[in-house]
Amino acid sequence: MSEAKGGRSAQLKHTGLRPGWTTGACATAATTAAYTALLTGDFPDPVSITLPKGQTPAFALAVEELDGERATVGVVKDAGDDPDVTHGALVRATVRRLPPGSGVVFRAGPGVGTVTRPGLPLDVGEPAINPMPRQMMRDHIERIAADHGATGDVEVTVSVDHGEEIARSTWNPRLGILGGLSILGTTGVVVPYSCSAWIDSIRRGVDVARAAGHTHVAGCTGSTSEKTVVAEYGLPEIALLDMGDFAGAVLKYVRRHPVDRLTVCGGFAKLSKLAAGHLDLHSARSQVDKGFLAELARQGGADTALAAAVADANTGLAALQLCAAAGVPLGDLVAVAARDQALSVLRGAPVAVDVICIDRAGAVVGRSGVH
Repeated sequence: MSEAKGGRSAQLKHTGLRPGWTTGACATAATTAAYTALLTGDFPDPVSITLPKGQTPAFALAVEELDGERATVGVVKDAGDDPDVTHGALVRATVRRLPPGSGVVFRAGPGVGTVTRPGLPLDVGEPAINPMPRQMMRDHIERIAADHGATGDVEVTVSVDHGEEIARSTWNPRLGILGGLSILGTTGVVVPYSCSAWIDSIRRGVDVARAAGHTHVAGCTGSTSEKTVVAEYGLPEIALLDMGDFAGAVLKYVRRHPVDRLTVCGGFAKLSKLAAGHLDLHSARSQVDKGFLAELARQGGADTALAAAVADANTGLAALQLCAAAGVPLGDLVAVAARDQALSVLRGAPVAVDVICIDRAGAVVGRSGVH
């Protein structure tokens, strides 16, 4: 009999929920079709793209416009069964030729925000098109250019119909992203989160790992943290629990069904919420407490001025960067505090815990050690 399958893909299958596509994937599809039309005169419909994990979804075109040196394509975002505020939004990309040597230049069109405060993975003044979607668009432009003997020097303007209005339902205004939405997505796939279905899938993941004899499992907030724990510990897929935002669900189930060791790995900002006592890490239900981070920094040696700067930081990442520049190990302090919170939820269950905090690129920025 073959071993039962676990890990992220099995959890998603178990929920019965349909995944969708990120705004980054939609923008990449629109860019791919627009640049192809710019070079050939024909719009590929549907247009297929390749996502970072190898999936090749196809997207129908809702808008096609070709005018001399520019082409525009619109794609309607399908978020699957996820209650995403951008579900049904029309994501457009306008591709315009630039002189050789210009590279790929990104612009924010109507409905896409602009970064106005530090602490995000983009510089102030940049369009709110995150690094991975930018890379996906660059990769597809490069392939199309190679296929047609072009230079790949283009301006890509991404816009979202009614994006400024939709963005009022997100954290963008508070983060200093003004004028619209962010173009997001590290994998291109929207993983649907029904609380009850996903928590049930976490429990199944623990059960499958235990039944297969795995004594070390990892609760991860997403695909980047999964890669980190695989690199750190060589854990197989079956030992990886996609906990998403449901840290409490992992801890409470492992308390009742112990394993020898639990690693919790995730982004610094999310795990700072766990450190502060939140068990649901979703941005709609818990926030990064910069006052809490300032107190941790003070305990780690920060002076009054640095602690005040941390308390006033735009994001958790900005607070981390301030402390790193001053030699204060805020990442480690958050990891230790998160581990201690996890141990308190475990209530003496025979489970050793360690916590790893990462940044958006997957670099480790904090460790707790095992306790």
